[in-house]
Amino acid sequence: MELMVLAVPDCPNVAVLEQRLGEALAGRPAMTVTRRVIADAGEAARWGMTGSPTLLVNGRDPFAVPGASPAIACRMYRNADGSVDYAPTTEALRDALRQADALS
Repeated sequence: MELMVLAVPDCPNVAVLEQRLGEALAGRPAMTVTRRVIADAGEAARWGMTGSPTLLVNGRDPFAVPGASPAIACRMYRNADGSVDYAPTTEALRDALRQADALS
C-alpha cells in the first residue's frame, strides 16, 4: 500500500494527521509514508491536493469531497458526527486503510 501525505510548507495540521496516521498504522507491518511539499496551485492540481494536509492511499484521496478544487490552503475534515477537524479521525483513517486493503 502506498501512503503519501501532501502538504503546503509549514502546515500546522500535518502533525495532527501524522499522529493519527501513526495510531491507525499501529500493529501493521512496516509501512512507508512518503511526504511531499506542495508549493503552488499547479502542483496541487497535478497531485489532487484539495487542501493541506491531504492523504493519498494508493494515489487516491479517500476523504475527497466531490467538486472540491485543488488548493494550497489549509484543509478541514468533517467527522461522522458533523464536527470539523484538522485531519481525519484515527478511526476514519483505519477505515480508509481497510478499504484500500480490500481493493488490493
